[in-house]
Amino acid sequence: MIGTFVRAFSVPEVRDRIFWLFGGFAIFAISVHIPIPGVDRVAWSAALQKGALFQLVGMFTGGALAKFSIAAMGITPYINASIIMQLLTVVFPYLKDLQKEGGEHGRKKIQSWT
Repeated sequence: MIGTFVRAFSVPEVRDRIFWLFGGFAIFAISVHIPIPGVDRVAWSAALQKGALFQLVGMFTGGALAKFSIAAMGITPYINASIIMQLLTVVFPYLKDLQKEGGEHGRKKIQSWT
């Protein structure tokens, strides 16, 4: 296994991809610990303890939501919007038709709303 890892680093393209991957992980890990200023952390922690939905979303963000960090605000709104749009396609027939029969145009329109 170690030999395979060493051979992977001998190929420049693979080595670059591995460095970019670990660089992205490092940036995310650092951004989880940078809090957003102006947020009452005690009130935020109390709100998170009350709602099971917040705890579920917190699992998806790797704990970034509990710390209310830059990483949580980076991906969480998009994830929430995507989930809400999927639920709205069940409720509103127009969105359901747009999703199923709209083809590429319908998909792009729903994606732009997300």
